[in-house]
Amino acid sequence: MLRVALPNKGQLSDPAREMLREAGYPAAHSARELVVLDPDNDVEFFFLRPRDIATYVATGQLDVGITGLDMLIDSGSDAEVILDLGFARSAFRFAVPAAEAGDGNDAASVLAGRRIATSYDGLLRARLADLGIEATVVKLDGAVENAVRLGVADAVADVVETGTTLKQAGLVVVGEPLLDNQAVLIRRTGVEASVAVDTFVRRLQGVFVARSYVLVDYDIRAEQVEVACAITPGIESPTVSPLHDQGWVAVRAMVPKREVHRIMDELYDLGARGILVTDILACRL
Repeated sequence: MLRVALPNKGQLSDPAREMLREAGYPAAHSARELVVLDPDNDVEFFFLRPRDIATYVATGQLDVGITGLDMLIDSGSDAEVILDLGFARSAFRFAVPAAEAGDGNDAASVLAGRRIATSYDGLLRARLADLGIEATVVKLDGAVENAVRLGVADAVADVVETGTTLKQAGLVVVGEPLLDNQAVLIRRTGVEASVAVDTFVRRLQGVFVARSYVLVDYDIRAEQVEVACAITPGIESPTVSPLHDQGWVAVRAMVPKREVHRIMDELYDLGARGILVTDILACRL
């Protein structure tokens, strides 16, 4: 039985459960229990603190887990990313009082020798070493934006989505992002692939495709089918079927969801009629 770690709270929790529901794991949609069995899919879900998931997976007691890239790196655990999940996007950044930010580009000159407060001390120490910045790391459990105001630190390093909370505390970001963060699927480093894990990954990849594409069906004159298929090439190739009325064919193809209205306009201008769009519930490519 595949053993999967899921975040039990925070910004990772709801999107992770929704993705798994779309991937055919309805048991994962409820986090009321600490452990949930899904016998139909031969999976056991463990709902854990997001920060602890990398540690559990690295021990080998759990096969895979969903956590944040920031938490994986910060943990220093012997686990690796096997799939980027694309949600809970943010950035790990430095922030200092607005009066000390300068032009906001040169983080090294602003932060050298300073005290930097963070909840991600492992990640911060690694990035400071990469940048060659010598500074004192102040480890806090949360609400680091208040550290400067309370005199505990001179700057902060935190995971930022919009930056609103930092601005409210009188801070501005400096330098480039230290990490472009998102949710990731992880496993223990060096573990060989298994059929169960491959199936789990393939289902999640199917969710990406289903969310990104739609099916387009339309009727077109046979003499225009080559031009129409160039507009809707599909994944492998469009399906073309003859209609009862001679001279017309029916075409079906997957197209990117974000482009569907432009594609419909082009098909209509070409002479296509009966243009229908259908959402994709699930997909395997």
